[in-house]
Amino acid sequence: MSFFQRIVLSLMPASWAKSAEAESRTWVFECRKCGHEQSIWDAGGIRWKASGTSWSLRRCTGCGKTSWQKVSYNGS
Repeated sequence: MSFFQRIVLSLMPASWAKSAEAESRTWVFECRKCGHEQSIWDAGGIRWKASGTSWSLRRCTGCGKTSWQKVSYNGS
């Protein structure tokens, strides 16, 4: 768990923290170069009670290249 995640979750009631972690695991970054996916949670972030898709400029943990990565919901 990242420092950011620990701080934010410590400020929430336990039920909200559990929900935020579960939902953050279903949101993913997808690399446009290689197709590698990484959950927001595994990247050290939190995405909770969000909607829609967005883009983030970041380095891919799969291929190591910096590119715009799609942020999308991957849950059922």
